[in-house]
Amino acid sequence: MKLKKGSGKTIYGPGVLIKMTGDEVAVAIDAYLVAHNIIVSGPRTITMGKKLLKDTEIYIDPSGSVIEKGIRHLGRTGLPE
Repeated sequence: MKLKKGSGKTIYGPGVLIKMTGDEVAVAIDAYLVAHNIIVSGPRTITMGKKLLKDTEIYIDPSGSVIEKGIRHLGRTGLPE
């Protein structure tokens, strides 16, 4: 997983971009399911639009922020606070 300054060109700032591999997205989905008392055991395949999930990106709007390892990254600057 990689966190970097977004490439948004709004008057509010660039935002923050999180890049994740398909495996990282699968772990995130598992964590979400566990938080909702759903436990999956054994191999699984995650698809989106009937295609295997590979690399993906999550864009955080300039009005938002991301905390990574205790450091807050502001969407308006895309950089750590």
